[in-house]
Amino acid sequence: MAKVVRLLAVLLPLLPAALMAPAAAQPARPSWTGSWETAPSGTAAALPGAAFRNVVHLSVGGTAVRVRLSNRLGTRPLRLGAVTVALRAAGPAALPGTLRTATFHGAPEVTVPPGADTVSDTVPLPVPTAADLLVTVYTPDDSGPATYHRTALQTSYLAPAGAGRAADEDGTAYTLTTSRWYYVTGVDVRGPAAGSVVAFGDSLTDGNGSTPDTNRRWPDRLAQRLRGHRLGVLNAGIAGNRLLRDGTGPSALARLDADALDRAGARALVVFEGINDIKGTPQAYDPAAYADAYRTLVARAHARGIPVVGVTLTPYGGYPAWTLAGEEVRLRVNAFIRTGGAFDAVADADAAVRDPADPTRILPAYDPGDHLHFNDAGMAAVADTVRRALTRRSVALLPPGKEPTDPGHSAAVAPHLSETFTTPKTTG
Repeated sequence: MAKVVRLLAVLLPLLPAALMAPAAAQPARPSWTGSWETAPSGTAAALPGAAFRNVVHLSVGGTAVRVRLSNRLGTRPLRLGAVTVALRAAGPAALPGTLRTATFHGAPEVTVPPGADTVSDTVPLPVPTAADLLVTVYTPDDSGPATYHRTALQTSYLAPAGAGRAADEDGTAYTLTTSRWYYVTGVDVRGPAAGSVVAFGDSLTDGNGSTPDTNRRWPDRLAQRLRGHRLGVLNAGIAGNRLLRDGTGPSALARLDADALDRAGARALVVFEGINDIKGTPQAYDPAAYADAYRTLVARAHARGIPVVGVTLTPYGGYPAWTLAGEEVRLRVNAFIRTGGAFDAVADADAAVRDPADPTRILPAYDPGDHLHFNDAGMAAVADTVRRALTRRSVALLPPGKEPTDPGHSAAVAPHLSETFTTPKTTG
């Protein structure tokens, strides 16, 4: 027994250093890792006979993919007549030679029960990091309300007469555009990826305020900063979502498993949620309720072996729903996030984006004009703050050190899209 005690005394101090080793130092093993995600946020009317060509931006690459599709918010069985995946060339057009048919238990069609999700078989398509993928879904029947994600901030495409069009490489049949993602909720990759970070929150995570069609949400920026570590980033933000009760989409506590903990390769959870409870109707002004909810989220993640980063709630002074009472609640909730001991690490986004001249407000340089959300620069500031939190020893996900260089973004700015389908300026 004395030998065992002495051996433990030698080994235990070495464990944190081993856990903090860069992902690249660990052997690469083929496994499934989430590379892209969106969370179901509502439903829209079905479009029988249409093919939806969703454009999604992967965070990490692999040697094969599988897609996740959802009828979680539907009320009738959903028949998917065809599902294809392809690397995108431009617009709705596939890169020649990359289009593949997704199957489900070997069949090209699948029916998804109401309230359920499904995952395709392995699709043998190598995909690079930061690739745009086309996930096309053909729905031949009226299957009732279509599960979708409202705030995509990404142009996707629709072929109204979709029979046979899921297999089209060219985009000429896809004559309408949409700013929503229909049915698709995730893409997993197989290969050397080291796992994924799940960004779990509301519109601040969903990307409101950032430039559409440029992938400048803070989870996208974080994915750029983590590329050297082979880590994916999954965006489980829903604009209008709430921590304590259902709002837009189920509450954080209700959707935690499906949108975060059950995702392939999840290695860390970043929780940035609560401002809609403070400013929403009805307002939630009891800080103890937030503390209890955060503790519950953390306990459930820890039961899966997943560490949790808590993000402080950012200012919203100047937003129409701001009140002095709500500001007091925000400060007390932030005090708990910082010092309550519930989280494995804290990303102090409040400190990163607030205006020193008026801490109730976002810095003008980060404010898109509504005094609540972040512009592209503000999104980058939040990403940097979360990235630093992931170096904390208790998270054991990233080694501390110099921040990687931001590889930059396209300067193209797409116009905001309407809530319904519109005719694109180009279809190529």
